[in-house]
Amino acid sequence: MSDIPTTQLLDPQLRPNSWDEYIGQQAIKDNLHILLTAAAGRKQQPEHILFYGPPGLGKTTLSHLIAKEMNTEIKITSGPAIEKVGDLASILTNLSSGDILFIDEIHRLNTNIEEVLYPAMESGVLDIIIGKGPSARTIQLDLPPFTLIAATTKIASLSAPLRSRFSGGVFKLEFYSNIEMEKIIYQSAGKLGIEITDGGVHAIASRSRSTPRTANYFLKRVRDYAEVHNQKINEETVLAALHMIGVDELGLRQTDRDVLLTIIDKFNGGPVGVKTIATATHEETDSIENVIEPYLIQKGLLELTPRGRIATKEAYNHFGKEFVEKK
Repeated sequence: MSDIPTTQLLDPQLRPNSWDEYIGQQAIKDNLHILLTAAAGRKQQPEHILFYGPPGLGKTTLSHLIAKEMNTEIKITSGPAIEKVGDLASILTNLSSGDILFIDEIHRLNTNIEEVLYPAMESGVLDIIIGKGPSARTIQLDLPPFTLIAATTKIASLSAPLRSRFSGGVFKLEFYSNIEMEKIIYQSAGKLGIEITDGGVHAIASRSRSTPRTANYFLKRVRDYAEVHNQKINEETVLAALHMIGVDELGLRQTDRDVLLTIIDKFNGGPVGVKTIATATHEETDSIENVIEPYLIQKGLLELTPRGRIATKEAYNHFGKEFVEKK
């Protein structure tokens, strides 16, 4: 047996291994089916693809499924990991024909690296500058055919020239419905050998922020709680476990509640800027914008206006506070 602890293998174990196992995002799956089937029919490399949306919705999983359908290798890196042009050159020159290069958080690439990526994506060549000053010269290396699949949580931060080069399509991943979330939880429970009641599944799904990654995290924590307390996993057990880790009936965690209560109590409900909220709550601005705010907006608890963030009447009601309409 492997010496690797089982917990290190849980997330790969839960990742869908086929298109049928990948629940939700049907429009994207339909588009990818056409793109990949057409490319295979022409015996060509699929064009470059960009996925965007909040964390945990399945961007990386889609990339793995594409590689599996193409029967090819996927090489994974991230924008922050590519610090120098030489880093990108090393990655590109080590690709084999037909490989997929997956770059997560691609909006964090710096401009110099983007400039090297353009000809690689468009013409399959790598421009390398040798020397400095008047004696510098450029040589071109031919690259093997490859498909770049990129993911970002901040599509607006991606430069227009880079965004335009994803000719295979730019796809936005949407939040999941409660029905889809329940199907995902049943599927994950089956893979982990967990017995859970319908009430337990519904309780997790309704608090999982419409995000599969969060649902799987909750399922594993509920399983731990049930094992330690020798309980069956039903609605009561789920609610007790989630309460223990600070998740309320709307799926809000302490950080979410801190942001909303800061806006309500310290800034009279808003409007207030995100940097001020970050300072008051000791949270990073990126974390607030990419992780916390999308769900609060989706639940109707937060409103974004040109003047700043405003807590809605629903947010006041959630905390049992009196809402006064602003004139």
